[in-house]
Amino acid sequence: MMLKKCSFCKKGECVKPVKVEKKPGKAAAKIKIEADGSYFQIGQDGEAQKLEKAKITLNDCLACSGCITSAESVLITQQSHEELCKVLTSNKTAAPNEQKLVVVSVSPQSRASLAARCKLSVLETAKKLTAFLKSLGVHYVFDTTFSRNFSLLESQKEFVKRFRKQSEDKKALPMLASACPGWICYAEKTHGSFIIPYISTTKSPQQVMGSLIKGYFAEQQHLTPDQIYHVTVMPCYDKKLEASRPDFFNQEYQTRDVDCVITTGEVLKLLEQEGVSLSDVDPAPLDTMFSSAAEEELTSHSGGGSGGYLEHIYKYAAKELFGIQVDTIQYKPLKNKDFQEVTLEKDGVVLLQFALAYGFRNIQNLVQKLKRGKSPYHYVEVMACPSGCLNGGGQIELEGESSKDGLQQVEKLYNSLKAEIPEENRTVTELYEQWLGGTESEKAGKALHTEYHAVEKISTGFNIKW
Repeated sequence: MMLKKCSFCKKGECVKPVKVEKKPGKAAAKIKIEADGSYFQIGQDGEAQKLEKAKITLNDCLACSGCITSAESVLITQQSHEELCKVLTSNKTAAPNEQKLVVVSVSPQSRASLAARCKLSVLETAKKLTAFLKSLGVHYVFDTTFSRNFSLLESQKEFVKRFRKQSEDKKALPMLASACPGWICYAEKTHGSFIIPYISTTKSPQQVMGSLIKGYFAEQQHLTPDQIYHVTVMPCYDKKLEASRPDFFNQEYQTRDVDCVITTGEVLKLLEQEGVSLSDVDPAPLDTMFSSAAEEELTSHSGGGSGGYLEHIYKYAAKELFGIQVDTIQYKPLKNKDFQEVTLEKDGVVLLQFALAYGFRNIQNLVQKLKRGKSPYHYVEVMACPSGCLNGGGQIELEGESSKDGLQQVEKLYNSLKAEIPEENRTVTELYEQWLGGTESEKAGKALHTEYHAVEKISTGFNIKW
């Protein structure tokens, strides 16, 4: 793993680690850094020995409070398209009982970015990407829009529960969104035990998909979770860190819910590596976990490119708590387009006040208001990236386009699909009853919710103020 300075780091703690072999009885080694960044250990006899860069595991990264990352510059060797290729190559020579069933789950944001890059429709992109991945040896390709139904439904119910107990629990509100791992990483490392109680416990669509693939789908395939290699395609590097959290590791089978995360840009690298243009690939039928589902249809959710959490929770809460049907939502931009408010009023009384806060500048302002007891909000959709997930650090930059124009193209493609209503998805309802044993069951809680952990601050030579 290689670390460059993170986008929002002002402390300068990060260093490039190298392995230095210490031998007993010898004086401390001198380190020489060449112009190309190579490190050499200089012995007492003057002999130079090139040093190997130290490899840091994701757990080491998560346990360190030295940096706060937006992750555009974090390259993680355990989570890459090269790792996927290794598994696919291994499958070709392994004995049948040692082969992995390879499943790829694609996020709708990544699909829209690929569609913009390849000048295709979203449905064409989905079918051609399915065909390409299967040509490499992938067995199934799914869409995480399905798992997002669960994330939205659970977030809605969680908010209403919190709202109803706010008088007895001072940290029940505001409820803060939990789908963005960049925000979660920042919250745990910087504000810890103060901010954690406010964060929704609902898993992100990626991790709900992990529960579905290693739980329900494994059962349907008569496989154990460790016999499936589950890959997700995401718009964001921080999703690699999320998948590596110990909370999402199955101790019994020694496997992660999501084994590998690759970004949209890494899919493009994979295409280039294979010498394939996605436009030239013959389309393949879309996969589904359920025989009753429509295989040739893609759907989305209303409410913007980051999942639509604010909109779904707002409409549900208005109806559930106050009996008010909300059909359209009016957003009120505040200091910038990445901080907007939505307010529900009746007879001059504010019933609900929601906000979306994208980008660390707005997140920091939000947290400071919370600490001063000045936040008026009941719910905030928080995302680390300015403009949200469609503008994630792992997305593809469009050649010859400004970042603004490129983002508008991606947004247009993302919004081109029919929006579905999670409550009306029959398959989701069936899974709640048949697989999870009901919406309030212990199994549903484990599969669809998680917890957070304050990361203890450590003192290093880099953050001591003299």
